[in-house]
Amino acid sequence: MARVLLARHQCLWISLCFLLLVHVHIGTCFYLPGVAPEDFHKGDLLRVKVNKLSSTKTQLPYSYYTLPYCRPDRIVDSAENLGEVLRGDRIENSPYVFKMREPQMCNILCRLILNAKTAKEFKEKIDDEYRVNMILDNLPLVVPLRRPDQESSLVYLHGFLIGLKGQYAGNKDEKHFIHNHLTFVVKYHRDPVTEMSRIVGFEVKPFSVKHEYEGEWEENTRLTTCDPHAKKLVSGSELPQEVEDKKEVIFTYDVEFQESDVKWASRWDSYLLMADDQIHWFSIINSLMIVLFLSGMVAMIMLRTLYRDISKYNQLETQEEVQEETGWKLVHGDVFRPPSNSDLLCVYVGTGVQFLGMILVTMMFAALGFLSPSNRGGLMTAMLLLWVLMGLSGGYSSARLYKLFRGTEWKKVTLRTAFMFPGIAFAIFFVLNALIWGQRSSGAVPFGTMFALVSLWFGISVPLVFLGGHIGFKKPVIEHPVKTNKIPRQIPEQPWYMNSVFSILIGGVLPFGAVFIELFFILTSIWLHQFYYIFGFLFIVFLILIVTCAEITVVLCYFQLCSEDYLWWWRSYLTSGSSALYLFLYAAFYFFTKLEITKPVSGVLYFGYMLLLSYGFFVVTGTIGFYSCFWFIRLIYSSVKID
Repeated sequence: MARVLLARHQCLWISLCFLLLVHVHIGTCFYLPGVAPEDFHKGDLLRVKVNKLSSTKTQLPYSYYTLPYCRPDRIVDSAENLGEVLRGDRIENSPYVFKMREPQMCNILCRLILNAKTAKEFKEKIDDEYRVNMILDNLPLVVPLRRPDQESSLVYLHGFLIGLKGQYAGNKDEKHFIHNHLTFVVKYHRDPVTEMSRIVGFEVKPFSVKHEYEGEWEENTRLTTCDPHAKKLVSGSELPQEVEDKKEVIFTYDVEFQESDVKWASRWDSYLLMADDQIHWFSIINSLMIVLFLSGMVAMIMLRTLYRDISKYNQLETQEEVQEETGWKLVHGDVFRPPSNSDLLCVYVGTGVQFLGMILVTMMFAALGFLSPSNRGGLMTAMLLLWVLMGLSGGYSSARLYKLFRGTEWKKVTLRTAFMFPGIAFAIFFVLNALIWGQRSSGAVPFGTMFALVSLWFGISVPLVFLGGHIGFKKPVIEHPVKTNKIPRQIPEQPWYMNSVFSILIGGVLPFGAVFIELFFILTSIWLHQFYYIFGFLFIVFLILIVTCAEITVVLCYFQLCSEDYLWWWRSYLTSGSSALYLFLYAAFYFFTKLEITKPVSGVLYFGYMLLLSYGFFVVTGTIGFYSCFWFIRLIYSSVKID
């Protein structure tokens, strides 16, 4: 019967993974927009908004108007959601105004005379490779680049560089040049019946041009470097605009409109296309097949071994025969003995359940397309709100486990569950935010947002944790299948390979191996500011992670019990949780091999946030391993006859 159930379980698992892969494949045709489409008549005004200045070298965003760019008469901040504020987005209006399907050529935006201070500010941002981000009809501005290995394929980069460094011919001195001319390309899809248009693309080609004109500068001065009357366009062959004290910079722009066959519902598809799509597909499927194969092998081995053990133990007739046997049955009187620091274990398990619920619900909604990429900050906002609401399950799990250990002070454990992980995370976040604030970056979370986060924590999360703890403690205690002896059994000396530290470190390798390929894409998305929206893949990888954590913990726990070592409570948590150590080491490897961060503050931010991510990963994987081992031990000890 057990073999039939296992076979059905494996078939169900394979079918689920196949359906998810099919959903990922067809997911580009399915889009649930975060906002309603907006239709434009010919000549309607299109207002461009500016977002933060961002850099992969510093990871410190700045507001667009921290640099002396051309300003509108009045700067108006757009209302940002919680996720946008935490991401450092600062969306404001701009002087760029287009008219639908009416091309513009060499529009003069403003004229600026640099002084020593403004020239220094531009140079610093150019050195740090800052990019300007803009938004039109909720679409981000991108720079299309052709891939060198595939001429027909394009890669889209967020925003355009503020400027470049270079040298004049025959001169070794390095100069800074600013991109002061922008050629915008607005792609639209037109309805042939109504003649209404919808924006489906927003691209730019930046140029550095030393604009020239005749005579003195006046309001209606015509440029000689580009002139709409003479149909003269900027080609890129002109002298570049140097950034130096007392230099004159004239900001101009062109607007082109291109009709597109892409419909509004599919306008994000090209943005979300992964640059390494073939490698990504192959790596994920390869990882999936390897882990499925290992899962089948481990499951069959465990089934056959356990079946033999249980049959042999149940056939023993006398107590003398039992005492002559060795193995996991001999520790039945101690296997459910409460561990040391059981309160702390309850806290970590409850926190892990809270995390696990948040991740599962978020991924399901994201994989089905409900968290639209057009809703900037929506993913982070959803995760925060789900974390707060999942406090109910966290408090319930910690109190339920605490009652299993015959504890009586459930309020104390519930209080630690409500404050321990959020308190540590908030302390680290507060220190990192202070560092960002010291750099005068827009990434620093304002006081109002900080107050909102604390209100969510104390006003909603903490009461829900206590409510869950109250419900969990009122439930009847979970009864063990065997009784616990009053006197602990002595644990025999263990071989070196069963040493707790060695066993724990080995246990984290396989779970990390199941996710490290996807981890590369996630880190690239976060720290190199690339688009990531393939949550179907991520959901599959997360399911693989759950199965892998469960199996490796159960196998090592079985070997531990066979060695007559019954101290499994903490070890089951740490075995799969140790994969977080490998995640942090991989993050360090990624930092030194893939990133070009040079500023100490930026390095502290990177490792601070990766420490938080690794801590959360430890809590989630540890909880999966703990519950898997707990279920396994209850199952095997309820299957044998204990005299």
